[in-house]
Amino acid sequence: MIIHKTKGYDLFVGIDWSGAVGEYHHGIQVACLTADASHPTLVKPPVGRAWSRQSVIDYLTKEAKYQNVLAGIDFAFAHPFLDQGGYYPGYGESPPDPSALWQMVNQIGQNHNDGAHYYGGVIFRHDDLGQYYNHHKSPPKNSDGSRRDLFVSRRRQTEIAAIEMHKRSPSPTFNCIGAAGVGTGSLAGMRILHHLSSIAHIWPFHSTGDMDPSAAYATENHLTLVEIFPALYFTMAGVSDKDKKSDPLGALKQGLAYFDTSSTSKIASGLPDLDDLDAMISAAALRHLHDPVEVFCIQNPDHKKAAAKEGWIFGVGGARKAS
Repeated sequence: MIIHKTKGYDLFVGIDWSGAVGEYHHGIQVACLTADASHPTLVKPPVGRAWSRQSVIDYLTKEAKYQNVLAGIDFAFAHPFLDQGGYYPGYGESPPDPSALWQMVNQIGQNHNDGAHYYGGVIFRHDDLGQYYNHHKSPPKNSDGSRRDLFVSRRRQTEIAAIEMHKRSPSPTFNCIGAAGVGTGSLAGMRILHHLSSIAHIWPFHSTGDMDPSAAYATENHLTLVEIFPALYFTMAGVSDKDKKSDPLGALKQGLAYFDTSSTSKIASGLPDLDDLDAMISAAALRHLHDPVEVFCIQNPDHKKAAAKEGWIFGVGGARKAS
């Protein structure tokens, strides 16, 4: 494969995500940071006071027309695979790779009216696949009285590594209940990845589902997407969840300082919730931790193998770059 040397990235975008049903979501927050800016800024939605998933796509593709963009989005790019040899063990049509998984999730969503606006929760109604998720719509039993539930609290290798190396990990991807349930957002995100896979580099995958993290990304594709976990970046900076709630401005300043980015009271005053903090810390982490050629290097061979099927959280297992 030809290695393309790049000039690096011009714009770093952190996106806090939402998998909720509907078109517009206050839970979606977008922050950007240019290569030479002193601090990140929140990006206002193009219409109204909230972002839609489509408007996020439009924003990224517009920005990537003229500059190299590294964007991180807060959802799991794939389900666990290596622990049981497949995304959906026992299901005869279980997808063999990430791109097939994204295509299947998107197709199921497109086949239902309730799947508008890239909503992914339609999969819960699927007779077979719905049984793998922990969600409120799952019938508890089959007609014979047996449990109609294949949900297991499985974890991807990147989540296991996050716990071992950073003492922090997101909720399992098949969990779709509760504030920490990332499953519904990840399903909506997989539909987005399917849509963008033809025009963006989705790290650490290629559009075919193959993966080569040591290969640089060609300059003709100006958009690179990575999976982020904002809580990890605050943890790296020594900021606890309690700190974020009690003193959000102080938490943000400490987090940004760790990633060699300054903060101002102007960008942090009047914050409505913690989603915008997550977007801003992510943009700073992307700029500080990325490599212009390898994006982010996965050193461990076993981790590389896992990332090819399951994805990898940007920053997990990597040393902090020198300032």
